[in-house]
Amino acid sequence: MKANHPFKLTGNVGHVGHSATSLSARVAEVVLAKIRDGELPARSRLPSEEALGKHFGVSRTVIREAMASLRAAGMITTRHGIGAFVRADGEAEPDSATVDVLTRLSIESLLNIIEVRRGLEAETAALAAARRSEEQLADIRMALERLSLATARGSDGVEEDVGFHLAIARATGNPYWVALVESYAQQIGKAVRVTRANESRRDDFARQVRLEHERIVAAIADRNSSMARKAATSHMEHAARRVSAADRDFWQAEGGELARGLGHDAAPAAKSSR
Repeated sequence: MKANHPFKLTGNVGHVGHSATSLSARVAEVVLAKIRDGELPARSRLPSEEALGKHFGVSRTVIREAMASLRAAGMITTRHGIGAFVRADGEAEPDSATVDVLTRLSIESLLNIIEVRRGLEAETAALAAARRSEEQLADIRMALERLSLATARGSDGVEEDVGFHLAIARATGNPYWVALVESYAQQIGKAVRVTRANESRRDDFARQVRLEHERIVAAIADRNSSMARKAATSHMEHAARRVSAADRDFWQAEGGELARGLGHDAAPAAKSSR
């Protein structure tokens, strides 16, 4: 493809509520689809970063991230000083450990969600420990019991997991913490579905998650805000490590299927204070 005849792109993907990872995933998906559909044949040259950025309505940083992902997945190659080209059959194969580009970007989005949850859940756990009533503590314990029963039945426990963390948010006594958790419920639910699928594959992971939840509840019951914050932070840090430890087979099968699409989810749009 000639550089002065760039392929048509499907609209403006930029949105104030999207993260850079989300936008780069969407750009990569469009380009990848055109490669697979033959609209971008082997050895064709992609438009410049500047041209792609204008077409997509995004920054060059987003374009660079999308191109880096496509390059890591073995779909394109870069020639210094010339540009990016679609890789042809028979050229160097991508690393055998590389999962497909969309799954890899979805994993990045998953880790971003876990990072947000780390701050959110650490603070709500600490406040719940300081403010909870006996009735609210009973609700938290009941929510954890429902989660344990769901997983024992073989369910993914996603709804119950989100419900457990909502019960903790309610125990803060601040309705805005509850609203904040609820505003992220869809993203958190999708992320939990991936992490729990991974954790269910290993008994040690499943046991570890149960212990982490129990430590959070114990700290809230003891009214120990410092330990509650530490336990909730540790829970999310371990969740990120478990995601990073998942093997290639998981991401090429169930994990990849569940993770794809996370990159499309915009963060809940911020409402204007005016």
